[in-house]
Amino acid sequence: MTTQKDFLIEIGTEELPPKLLAEIAESFSNAIQQALTAAQLSYSAAKYFASPRRIAVRITGLSTEQPEQHIEKKGPAKQAAFDANGEPTKALQGFLASCNASLDQVSTINTDKGEWYIYKAVQPGRATIDLLPGVISEALKKLPAERAMRWANYDYKFIRPVHWVLMLFGNEVVNAEFFGLKADRMTFGHRYHHPEAIKISEPSEYEETLLKKGWVVADFDERRTKITHQIEALSKTLEATPIVPESLLNEVCGIVEWPVALLCRFEGEFLTVPQEALISSMQGHQKCFALTDIDGRLLPFFIAVANIDSKQVQSVISGNEKVMRARLSDAAFFYNVDLQTRLDSRLASLEKVSFQAKLGSMMDKSQRVAKLAGFIAIQLNENPEFAERAGLLSKTDLVSNMVNEFPELQGIMGRYYAEHDAEAPQVSAALFEQYLPRFAGDSLPTTLTGSALSIADKLDTLVGIFGINQPPTGSKDPFALRRAAIGLVRLFIEKRLSLDLSQLSQEASKIYGPLANQFAAAEVLKFCIERLPSYYQEQGISSDTVQAVLTKCLSNLLDIDRRVQAVQSFRQLPEAMSLAAANKRVQNILTKNALGVEFPAVQPELLQEQAERDLYQAVELKLKSNKALVERQAYQESLLNLADLNPSIAAFFEHVMVMCEDESLKRNRLALLKSLRDLFLQVADISVLQ
Repeated sequence: MTTQKDFLIEIGTEELPPKLLAEIAESFSNAIQQALTAAQLSYSAAKYFASPRRIAVRITGLSTEQPEQHIEKKGPAKQAAFDANGEPTKALQGFLASCNASLDQVSTINTDKGEWYIYKAVQPGRATIDLLPGVISEALKKLPAERAMRWANYDYKFIRPVHWVLMLFGNEVVNAEFFGLKADRMTFGHRYHHPEAIKISEPSEYEETLLKKGWVVADFDERRTKITHQIEALSKTLEATPIVPESLLNEVCGIVEWPVALLCRFEGEFLTVPQEALISSMQGHQKCFALTDIDGRLLPFFIAVANIDSKQVQSVISGNEKVMRARLSDAAFFYNVDLQTRLDSRLASLEKVSFQAKLGSMMDKSQRVAKLAGFIAIQLNENPEFAERAGLLSKTDLVSNMVNEFPELQGIMGRYYAEHDAEAPQVSAALFEQYLPRFAGDSLPTTLTGSALSIADKLDTLVGIFGINQPPTGSKDPFALRRAAIGLVRLFIEKRLSLDLSQLSQEASKIYGPLANQFAAAEVLKFCIERLPSYYQEQGISSDTVQAVLTKCLSNLLDIDRRVQAVQSFRQLPEAMSLAAANKRVQNILTKNALGVEFPAVQPELLQEQAERDLYQAVELKLKSNKALVERQAYQESLLNLADLNPSIAAFFEHVMVMCEDESLKRNRLALLKSLRDLFLQVADISVLQ
């Protein structure tokens, strides 16, 4: 007998949300696999399919029945199982009923708490085909409920109205009903090319049958690859480079079942509009792919992906061009209207735009950011007037027609409008750079004015939101404070900006004036510092290396980075781990034997053993040579300089009894260990290294 068969479930619907299509199908597949595992049904592999009108999952090599079920239930204690008349108590009666067994079918076991009744049985596994309806029911329950909808006058809920259900186990139709529809072996092809029903004989034929008969590329990844190859082929005819964001590619893949890429064009006169606006219109409104030349300049062409293989291709192309012309005309109109109003003339309009109910308007934020950006610019030896001007104008493009239509262009349009208004180049660049980095891996500001504005904007938001006691929770971060904090970390470290985050946070708080949370500045510093372990983890630097530096409670992130890099290099030395262990031992000794607030100075005349005299001399020499290294932040050289203390430290612990009976000797030796500990702590606490 065959012990494995393939299983196929397909749910046919109205057009599914294209941005979520792959996620929905993958979630469905994962839920089915979880349900199969819970039912103790083994299988070889699982694969999901997703197109605009269907999600499907094929399970390969699914066992045809469950394994034997070994049942064991513990019942009541024997002494509580019968009453004084020897009749079964309710406890025993309930236990037997739950097991569907008689008294002679149960046994007893001895435990340390006495004798208890127990039921043991072996039941044959159920046939998989009988379990599959329940498996799919469980999987459907796990799909995100907030995306479900009802249709017609039914009580059923799903992401979109369901029109058919295909369900096969091997070549058999599974006897099941979902959404008021009885499962069968029929699917449906492309809405236009093959709307008729198509018979699927067995699961292995599914995608090939849909492809050859139904004009449907059911495999989401295969369809996306086809689209990519078609876009690349059309681009090569122009020697152009296509702009293919992953999110747009996935969305287009979720719109078409039979992708046909078409090369279209638009009038060159639109190229007078900033290309970012044209690209946003192509991508956001028309789901098309823009093309650029070798220098990154936009070309008057675009690629549309149709869901039909038309015999009148030129008509389809003309239709796309006509709609695109209307969209680009809108963008050109918004741009030309915006140019008629200077950015500084838009400041008054910011009064009507709320930043946060308790923190005022965007005008209030702009004024705060301007002050803070000027303060930061001075720290960076940059012209504060440029930073203050950029801060004041930073949000003015939010009330422009173009940004109202394309919110993703904020900052980008500000730069164009500032250039048109003949603002200083530093100001124009900063209006764009204020939002950098926008996401993980994004580029950083290239100018100091832009860096100052970016820091000021992020710090103003962080201090303000913490100031009204609304820090992010585990699931909610509406003001993207984590992203802002990571942005600050990257700015300070990767731009090599030697700024004190504590000082800047306090300055931001002072500019705000009284806040409900008077500790906001300190909490913002802590919040940003907490991002460092994950930041360094992405660079392959372990958390204990970072923690060795964070114990110093520093607030200059660039200084922290220099120390982290120094510790990372130090731990590659052969002496590193023994020095770390020695520091840990010293720390433990000092903690257990604290001599009040201050340890006394080492008295050389009390040093008796040669090993302690050698260590004292070595420490004294290092104190002198290391001071200059630490002062100029040459931390790597500093730790390297301390590495050759290892033999002296090892000899000290081998030949010297620290906790001796002579109190004066003990205190002097503790003082020596304290001076050794302080020497290493100048850079980091290496005792935490694992």
